[in-house]
Amino acid sequence: MRLLFLGDVVGRTGREAVARVLPQLQQRHAPDLVVINGENAAHGFGITEEIYLGLVDAGADVVTLGNHSFDQREALIFIERVPNMLRPLNYPPGVPGKGVGIFTGRNGKRVLVMNIMGRVMIEPQLDDPFRAVDRELEMCPLGDGCDAVIIDFHAEATSEKMAFGHYVDGRVSVVVGTHTHVPTADHQILRGGTGYISDAGMCGDYDSVIGMAKEEPLQRFLRKLPVERMRPAEGEATISGIAIETDDQTGLAVKVAPLRIGGRLSEARIDFW
Repeated sequence: MRLLFLGDVVGRTGREAVARVLPQLQQRHAPDLVVINGENAAHGFGITEEIYLGLVDAGADVVTLGNHSFDQREALIFIERVPNMLRPLNYPPGVPGKGVGIFTGRNGKRVLVMNIMGRVMIEPQLDDPFRAVDRELEMCPLGDGCDAVIIDFHAEATSEKMAFGHYVDGRVSVVVGTHTHVPTADHQILRGGTGYISDAGMCGDYDSVIGMAKEEPLQRFLRKLPVERMRPAEGEATISGIAIETDDQTGLAVKVAPLRIGGRLSEARIDFW
């Protein structure tokens, strides 16, 4: 199975890059399922229904979120009526939306997708992500309840991401780290067969401070005072993500590769599809 994950979409320039590049990737590589993290898509903070629909129109099968899930108040309402937008699974009971779903790939296979948030150096503090994933995998184990499992682990600390990856190794197809907006070079297949990367990077302008126009973050570091609301940088965006190929029998990863297209970063293309 061919799985494609695109990292955090930041602002207008990120959305426009996804709308332009994703259809080309689909035509060229024919991924069976596309997951996009959209929690920074609305001017860097949260997501609106219009933006969600735009990502779906561009080719997203599932849109995941993170710590900015509900920065746009309308997300509290429309998340209940859209079937393929996920907020972190380990929010307390009663929070609108869901954190897990089974989606049908273009090849007819069943893919379990989870959005889970870490707890180290990140707010809000949610429930234990390790116990949360155990409950879901017990109800829907890889190879029995589903043919592949993708986890968007939205967290700040690479140590927590790595620990989580090893914790679920052999039980899921891939763990993709999101949130820090910087693509890491540690894409790999863990010993048990789970694909892993600490951070997929962002779909946004890298001539920035993690996607934001540089002036205001610099002010806050230099003076410790906010001057204005931070806003996304508006230069050419880089599409950042990861491609995963899974074994049809086991659902585990057999190939992983980073993806970087456009903008300022060195290019990385998928070479096995």
